[in-house]
Amino acid sequence: MVLLASEYKLLNHGDHAPDFTLPATDGKTYSLPDFKRAKAVLVIFICNHCPYVVPKINEMKRIAADYKEQGLVVIGINANEDQNYPDDSFEKMKKYAQKWGLNFLYLRDESQDTAKAYGAVCTPDPFLFDGNFKLVYHGRIDDTHGKEEANVHELHEVVGEFLRTGKITRKEKPSMGCSIKWKV
Repeated sequence: MVLLASEYKLLNHGDHAPDFTLPATDGKTYSLPDFKRAKAVLVIFICNHCPYVVPKINEMKRIAADYKEQGLVVIGINANEDQNYPDDSFEKMKKYAQKWGLNFLYLRDESQDTAKAYGAVCTPDPFLFDGNFKLVYHGRIDDTHGKEEANVHELHEVVGEFLRTGKITRKEKPSMGCSIKWKV
């Protein structure tokens, strides 16, 4: 297992979110324009087995629940290859979505083109976009990197501040997690 930090090489603040068309665990296929009525869109690259993602599932669900009525859409995307990591197959994603009781969309990036377009390198790797799909935040979920309890719920605070004021005052700190499992 390799612990990596988010990279800031492709998307900068104000850059438009790359479009995608990906299948979801709910049986539908989604593209970025499907969320044009959202006030904000949170895209988080995650997977089923990462020891840095699993402890953050409840926090992601809390963010989705707390801010849905204010116009936030949360989208989890799994780009891990599944030949060597069968726990990340689309069928297993469906089982995990049900097991975890996900209240946000969980999409499969089989080609890995979406993860590459976003510059995602680790799981979890969150990107927050405004209602025009412009990047406003790319940072960590909280101040932990494992199973310990978080002291600061940074992403929750950032989303709340953005939805209330249209601004973000918190300095970004990179997310840390397992490397995305790229196809060879």
